[in-house]
Amino acid sequence: MLIPNSARSLRGRLALAVVALAVTVPLTACGSDSGSSSVGAGKDGLVPVTVLRSNGAIFESLFIAEDQGYFKEAGLKVTIKAGAQDTSQNAPSIINGEAQFAMTDSSGFLKGAAAGLPVRIVTGLQSAQSGGNPTDGLLVKKSSPITSFADLEGKTVGLAALGGTIQFITEYLVQKDGGDPSKVKFVALPTTSLNDAVTSGKTDAVFSFGAFYAAGKAAGLRSVGNGMNELPGIPQGLLFASQKYLSSNADTAKKFIDAVAKALTYANAHPDAVRAIDKKYTQLPADFIESSTPATLDKTINTTVMRTVITKMNEFKLLDAAPEDSALYWDQAPVTTGS
Repeated sequence: MLIPNSARSLRGRLALAVVALAVTVPLTACGSDSGSSSVGAGKDGLVPVTVLRSNGAIFESLFIAEDQGYFKEAGLKVTIKAGAQDTSQNAPSIINGEAQFAMTDSSGFLKGAAAGLPVRIVTGLQSAQSGGNPTDGLLVKKSSPITSFADLEGKTVGLAALGGTIQFITEYLVQKDGGDPSKVKFVALPTTSLNDAVTSGKTDAVFSFGAFYAAGKAAGLRSVGNGMNELPGIPQGLLFASQKYLSSNADTAKKFIDAVAKALTYANAHPDAVRAIDKKYTQLPADFIESSTPATLDKTINTTVMRTVITKMNEFKLLDAAPEDSALYWDQAPVTTGS
């Protein structure tokens, strides 16, 4: 079903999320609420932590931290689980204490923050870079008349999830090219089905990312523009936690993000380790992964770029409110205000 970009549908989803939290949070408070109380070490001497990863990409550093023993060295026993397809929907699990950390992207997090959910960014994982080779972007068939984002007016674009960073950057680039983003139609599809959708003509274009984007180009699809690199510094992957968990478990949280930071550094220096994880956890052909160049990972969150994202998402009616920085970042998160 084709879904137009509408504020009404977004408000409905956020309202449902808030209602769900209002029901579930009191229930967990009657039992052991690991989202708000201090969590001690188990019999093995390690503090248990559960993190929800994305289903598509940028989760490699979590497995590297596990494989290289960084979590164990920090005194943590980390369980890595696949989260929701739309990572913005991981917030209820974080607030209820079902998991302590979760992955999402910039817009996915902002949807929860704009709804007043008590969550905070703890670290970045990857951000767009100027001058580098795009790791995401718009893909069309070679014969497509679409040559710019402005050409998407009246067209259908496939996305892995609606209302998130990918929809935002698509609308941002349509406007930047002089088009009207409200005239673009979006449809949500499984990440693994995006390239097939545009190849078969189910959609006019798709916005793909990571290894799936590279696979689409290798299969003969044509890229338009430079994807998120058109807005350098926009977070493509980040980790967040509940405010209550952070206030009661700051030491554990700091150990966790420091271990992830070590893994990011290791991943950048050892691309074969990243490829090995992609072979295990994605559905892409091993020979393709072997020939690909992994993206550069970075823990830093650029608050100036995030403010641009907030302002524009609010303008595009993807956010009903523009949350202040004090409602976004943990006080120990690696942030920068650089342009």
